[in-house]
Amino acid sequence: MQLWKGRFLSGLIIALCFCSILVLAAAGALQENLGRGRISGSVLDEKGNPIEGAKVVVQSLTDKTRMDAMSDSKGRFTVGGMGSGAWGISVTRDGYAPSSLEVNVSQLRPNPPAIIALKKLAGVEALKADKESSALFDKGNQLYAQGDYDGAIKIFEEFMAKYPEIYQVHLNLGSNYLKKGDLDKAESEFQLVLDKTIQTLGAYAKDPNGSFRAFSGLGEVALKKSDFDAAQKDFQQALQISPLDQSAAYNVGEIFFSNQKIDEAIKYFELSIQIKKDWSKPYNRLGVVYLNKGDYAKALEYLNKFVEMDPANPEVPNAMAMIAAIEKIKK
Repeated sequence: MQLWKGRFLSGLIIALCFCSILVLAAAGALQENLGRGRISGSVLDEKGNPIEGAKVVVQSLTDKTRMDAMSDSKGRFTVGGMGSGAWGISVTRDGYAPSSLEVNVSQLRPNPPAIIALKKLAGVEALKADKESSALFDKGNQLYAQGDYDGAIKIFEEFMAKYPEIYQVHLNLGSNYLKKGDLDKAESEFQLVLDKTIQTLGAYAKDPNGSFRAFSGLGEVALKKSDFDAAQKDFQQALQISPLDQSAAYNVGEIFFSNQKIDEAIKYFELSIQIKKDWSKPYNRLGVVYLNKGDYAKALEYLNKFVEMDPANPEVPNAMAMIAAIEKIKK
């Protein structure tokens, strides 16, 4: 019995020792990149000014060992406890583009300071990172949709004070002034967008969406001022920038028709249909235009097409009345 107990205790001791060795080996493997290495550095902006509150993440490039720090009021940070080898440093701060670099850490000698420069976000990129201002912009659009133009203008002006470089917001201001009937201010806002586009980009085509909206806005202002020549030029300019917009083509057609330039009007109404074949509005207008021209066959063709395409349209009763009148004339 004594002999058995002695053998049992000896085996247990050996097993425990073996387990201890395994645990120590595992711990060593998990902490193989920990040591006495130390990195200090600074986080600066593009002008060399310190950035406070930047998050600094230092991570081993050979395993998942990671350490975090924050830059102080002088932009400085320090991280210690690293083993020798390759480490990555990533730095982030709200309002700035993230930056990173790789360093080789030594435990035997001092490591050179890590100087990391962050580029301040601007324009649309800054807006993407600024959730509060993005929500403010959305609120302005909501007020515009609800007809609260004064409220929308106030919000967009507040937005512009924070992001003056996003000059496209003047399109929103122009649209609100146009709805209010303040045509001079609307014209000024749309023209400002075009001027800024040339100043910053050199050509309207480099911001086709903004330039198209600005010229279309100027065209609408000119229409409301009964300046048909200016409206025609503005809408034609919009079409040159964005030739696949059916509304701009339709508006140019309306201007020509209002000035009794029938053939030119037909050209742009037909262009509108070519751009968007399933839009019923230009079919109805072409019916009216051809009726004024005295081409009853074409007038019937387009008016019947309009009624067939969009039977619920409130203009259908008028179209039906014109169809009936043409049918009587033909008899």
